Amino acid sequence: MVLKKIAVFIILVLSISISKAQELEENEIGLKSLSEIWDLDKETKQGVFKLRSYKPVYVTAGRRSNNPNKLPYSENPDFSSTIPKEFNNYEAKFQLSFKTKLAESLFFGKGDLWVGYTQIAHWQIYNTELSRAFRELNYEPELMLNFPLDIKIAGLTLKMFGVSFNHQSNGRDLPRSRSWNRVIFNLALESKNLQIYLSPWIRLNDEVDENPLITNYIGNGRLKAIYKLKKHTFYAIATNSFSLKDNHGSLEFNYLYPINKDLQVQAQFFTGYGETLVDYNHYQSTFGIGVSFVNW
Repeated sequence: MVLKKIAVFIILVLSISISKAQELEENEIGLKSLSEIWDLDKETKQGVFKLRSYKPVYVTAGRRSNNPNKLPYSENPDFSSTIPKEFNNYEAKFQLSFKTKLAESLFFGKGDLWVGYTQIAHWQIYNTELSRAFRELNYEPELMLNFPLDIKIAGLTLKMFGVSFNHQSNGRDLPRSRSWNRVIFNLALESKNLQIYLSPWIRLNDEVDENPLITNYIGNGRLKAIYKLKKHTFYAIATNSFSLKDNHGSLEFNYLYPINKDLQVQAQFFTGYGETLVDYNHYQSTFGIGVSFVNW
């Protein structure tokens, strides 16, 4: 029954996307420049307190994991589950994300201060045995200070340097509670159809460490690349621990094709550690089909 529902959804989305995408012009779905996204030039500034998209906003109704985390554990025994939950391989996933600028032209008239918020939900919508419960919710507020640049590097332009304070947690009680704090450094480069973000981070100490080895598994930095080829959009997000011994991390790959200028069909593949916080030290591969409303 679950497979049938997912198959019907996928066929419906693909059918609509093929018929509607032919009506779009190439310039209707182009990749936004970093200047437009982050107000890096005088011509692109939109002022403060205007609510805007941050990370992609999407819904994946049919997502399958090859290895659901039924018994989450932590190196801190107080945060290790002892009673497994019979999670389905199939679930829904959605992400909401927005940002707004709090202040501009700081620090010699160059810096902009932003606040962002992202929420990811993994919903066991097909699991009637667990009353269709939400398996995991991750909350991620972030305070960001960005500075414009204009430096040519190997065919790319380094457009932005930023630093942010990032908190991520799942809002759960013991033993499934997970959280951590980071200072993230961001470098953003672009060419006509390509954008690259390099984001190493430093984890901040917690009074109570719910996930002691999280950087060993999720990693110490992130590489994000977005590429546009006519109507096709590809983006990948990779994390890595940068360790020669016991190297860990993750790779997420997304493909998008337009249904119209405001909606795209999305295929998402993930493999590695840390798709959610409670899975920070759990390895799995997932694949899902859905729709995306807003992208980078």
